[in-house]
Amino acid sequence: MSKMLTMAGAAVMALALAGPAMAQKKTLAVVVKGLDNPFFTVLGDGCAKWNKENPKSEYTCLYTGPASSADEAGEVQIVEDLINKGAAAIAISPSNAPAMANMLKAKNPKMPIMTIDADLTAADRALRKTYLGTNNYDMGVLMAKHLKQHKPKGGTVCLQLGNVAADNINARAAGFRDTIAGKKGVSKLNGDGGWTEVAGCPLFTNDQIDLANQQMADVFTKNPKLDAFILVGGWAQFGPQAYAQVTDQVMPKLKSKELIVIAGDTLPPQLAALKAGRSHAQIGQRPFEMGYRAPTVMIDLINGKKVADPLYTGLDECVPTNLDKCPAK
Repeated sequence: MSKMLTMAGAAVMALALAGPAMAQKKTLAVVVKGLDNPFFTVLGDGCAKWNKENPKSEYTCLYTGPASSADEAGEVQIVEDLINKGAAAIAISPSNAPAMANMLKAKNPKMPIMTIDADLTAADRALRKTYLGTNNYDMGVLMAKHLKQHKPKGGTVCLQLGNVAADNINARAAGFRDTIAGKKGVSKLNGDGGWTEVAGCPLFTNDQIDLANQQMADVFTKNPKLDAFILVGGWAQFGPQAYAQVTDQVMPKLKSKELIVIAGDTLPPQLAALKAGRSHAQIGQRPFEMGYRAPTVMIDLINGKKVADPLYTGLDECVPTNLDKCPAK
């Protein structure tokens, strides 16, 4: 068991203890990396909308996960508990893909398992039926494309990643590096395509907002001639006040485009940052769509219907010139 009772565990317990009407509902569980991440809150809103639109369904969508995105073991334990309780189907965004796969191999669950937002590693994908979410490699490609538009001659760059073992984040980094380098399989840029990753990078935030902002501040201080900072996920921007303070120290460079910042996701505070000139491009995912579609996909899997693998939800490229048309989600 996780060393602390997570909000997610409480949610599962609450479902079990609910009245007869709720107890009769079969659980379609959506398990995210952490309930403290605003991106997943939007994904959970999609799950809630499905419930609202399907009040007479025999199923209910349960949005859950560990209280902290740093609690990788807690997420694994929540999925194991859902398997033991007999959930009808489970959609997982694995924080630590190998650890989640090891548990699934040991449990050999009978209900359909799918992944959402983040996938298992390629070697373990037979453990799930399908993946619903972003083409994360392509997300990294788009980040590189926008950087090359601003800095065609190359320069120095720092990538900020999330959890070390998160497949979706690693895929974005691969897409970015391959595109910048002009060849596949570059593990770290060292003059490839004219770009070099500075010492100490990539950074790993473990999906922690405060750590992400501190890392940015430290990199800006240690590398006054840095050409680009790539937030492969939106972590630092999820703390808008802290992010504003961090970018205040480099605002002249951001305005002159001496320093380029490109980030993942397009939640409202992130588009506000883009509008304020605190980033130059935001590559948006569609978390609400992920959460809204997941129950229907799980029901299809339960009923033995053929489901495509993967199921991509698309990407949005947001820049200052198209902000009025850019979806905040």
